[in-house]
Amino acid sequence: MSSGSYIKRPNRPLQVYAAIFLIVLYVPVLFLPLFSFNDSIYVNFPLSGFTTKWYFELWDRGPVWNALENSLKVGGVVSLLSTFLGIFAAKAITRYRIPGRGPLVSFIMLPLVVPLIIFGVALLVLLSQLGIPLSLYTVTVGHLIICLPFSIATLIPRFEGFDQSIEEVSADLGENAWWTFWRVTFPMVFPGVLASLMLTFTVSFDEFIMAFFLSGTEATLPMYIWSQLRFPQEFPSVLALASLILAASFMFVFLGQWINRGAYASAAKGNEL
Repeated sequence: MSSGSYIKRPNRPLQVYAAIFLIVLYVPVLFLPLFSFNDSIYVNFPLSGFTTKWYFELWDRGPVWNALENSLKVGGVVSLLSTFLGIFAAKAITRYRIPGRGPLVSFIMLPLVVPLIIFGVALLVLLSQLGIPLSLYTVTVGHLIICLPFSIATLIPRFEGFDQSIEEVSADLGENAWWTFWRVTFPMVFPGVLASLMLTFTVSFDEFIMAFFLSGTEATLPMYIWSQLRFPQEFPSVLALASLILAASFMFVFLGQWINRGAYASAAKGNEL
């Protein structure tokens, strides 16, 4: 039998492991929308009955929407700032010879391995000593510290796989450094930028520990959900909100994949030309 006609048989144990992994990972998540339609305030199975009243009651709960708005504001600002800083940090790390590059990168990535409770307590003590009141601004600073390493780790592979000769051609044609970056570099690394925006927003949106120490009187959505777990009558509305967020997350993921495919197709077309 020739090597070209050889067909590799599927790895059955690996397929079984992948199926079990997906079931364990996603089936508990799918119970959220299921129980959000339960007629009882308690989580029980089988369902007591089918109802959509929790979704209608959700619209009348002002604190829920205030907490969601706070999380969206913080997540949006953090994702933009961390990606903006991450772009230039990743470019500097991959393009220039920086003295002590290894220890510097390790220091930047430190929040990925240090327990967040340590950063939360440290920032709380520092802000207290400086007399800075706790608010969404302090939460944004705390989230920025933990999201910036995620952004840099996402963007570094994009810059490392980028053909620097394209930038050199742009410079030879008379473009300055800024327009070379904006017209040449940025479109090529855009899939990484999009991935960084989505990842950092997700990390900030569901981060609890930093918000717990730094939020003051303005609660983010994770803090609000945590505070409502003590009240069974509030829990169905939380499930309804979680189901809506889950549906929106799937939509954003599919949108991001669609944009990524378009960006890769454009880059491939440009390389062919």
